[in-house]
Amino acid sequence: MQKFDKLSGIAAPLNILNIDTDMIIPKQFLKTIKRSGLGKNLFDEMRFNQDGSEIANFVLNQNPYRNAKILVAGDNFGCGSSREHAPWALLDFGVRCVISTSFADIFYNNCFKNGILPIVVSADDRDALMADACDVENPELAVNLPEQTIQRPNGPKVSFEIDSFRKKCLLEGLDDIGLTLEKVSDIDSFEVRRDQAQPWL
Repeated sequence: MQKFDKLSGIAAPLNILNIDTDMIIPKQFLKTIKRSGLGKNLFDEMRFNQDGSEIANFVLNQNPYRNAKILVAGDNFGCGSSREHAPWALLDFGVRCVISTSFADIFYNNCFKNGILPIVVSADDRDALMADACDVENPELAVNLPEQTIQRPNGPKVSFEIDSFRKKCLLEGLDDIGLTLEKVSDIDSFEVRRDQAQPWL
């Protein structure tokens, strides 16, 4: 998993409540188990007409937001089904951070397992960051995970809280497999002792 330390990039304003995982990546695109290739279908039904043409007023079809690395979103982001394809699609599109006042639990957990930082802020801070993102002349935010801050282009820094273990995993690029591999020497030692003590197994 790619490490997350500091991220500076264009923030796209997505001021919609209750964005669910079917909106993030519709069910017809869940046939793959690959983590790559889903970015082109991110928010598919919101980005594209049935003939494949772009819906011009959707934010990710507008410049400069086509290159967004950060989303500033409405409350309860990632609700709905538990599909891990949702963070896969965000990551494949280039989004590595989502800022909201609240997230659905499963989506929130899946973000950390895929190298995406979900940041919970107050409604007032979210509204200020949303206003920053709406400024097409300078919609860039700078996220600093070690310091747990978001630098605004024309305003004070916003601080955020994060669980220390999840922070460590992102900083070190550790998913569940990576955490297990950190214990590989202990696992090997256990297997040697078990083979000696119980060779019939």
